[in-house]
Amino acid sequence: MQTTHYDLGLEDRDRVNPSFGGGLPAGSITLLEGGHGAGKSVITQRMAYGLCETGAQVTYVSAEDTAQDFVGQMSSLNYPVVEHLLHEQLLFLHADVDTRDTFDDDMAASKAHQRQLLKRLMRASVMWRSDVVIIDGFDEILLHDPHYERIQGAEDQDDIMQNLISFFRRVSADGTSIVLTANPASLSEQALRPIRNVSDVFLDLSMEQVGSEVRRKMIVKKFGGMDEQVDDNIGYAVQSNRGLTIVTRTVA
Repeated sequence: MQTTHYDLGLEDRDRVNPSFGGGLPAGSITLLEGGHGAGKSVITQRMAYGLCETGAQVTYVSAEDTAQDFVGQMSSLNYPVVEHLLHEQLLFLHADVDTRDTFDDDMAASKAHQRQLLKRLMRASVMWRSDVVIIDGFDEILLHDPHYERIQGAEDQDDIMQNLISFFRRVSADGTSIVLTANPASLSEQALRPIRNVSDVFLDLSMEQVGSEVRRKMIVKKFGGMDEQVDDNIGYAVQSNRGLTIVTRTVA
């Protein structure tokens, strides 16, 4: 039977899976938007671990963490992923977006030529064979691509975004689910709009300080193809050795 949803698992530990309506729809595109510190990485890390625990194949691309950082962070959240990595159920990739660490203009030009980040991302066929592909820091990859850097604000920007969207649609048409995180303060409205429009799941993350407490929440702006009812406003917390927990629940 064809999979319709990828279960986020861990239902004996947290309420993430039921809050998300029973999992990620197969062949969906998910966008998590939020500012620095809102919890985008923790949410995708929780997704990755839960998906692996329920048998899904996952690719996790990080624009910030190295493999060592990733394993350490997952361990601190009590999401032990070493076995999943060793058994190749989880593929971790670090996207090196530093195209400016050079000594002279000639070297900079050569390095920029080598690091056509978006093309390399789309041509890395192995990573797209997973059931779920998570790209944490998609905005960083986009902003540091030499081609995109040159044409920001120009009409060609629309062409790049449409090519990306077409690629994502081709991948998701085969049942692969794609999860992207982005900081809306980093990308222009022109860049974000096509991704928001094509996304099946769109979560807006925010945080506020109330006294000594940091309160985080997800506003579910879009969740198509859900198996069950989805909460429209999901409060969550991040705790060491416990990971992501749901702390409030508002019925949609």
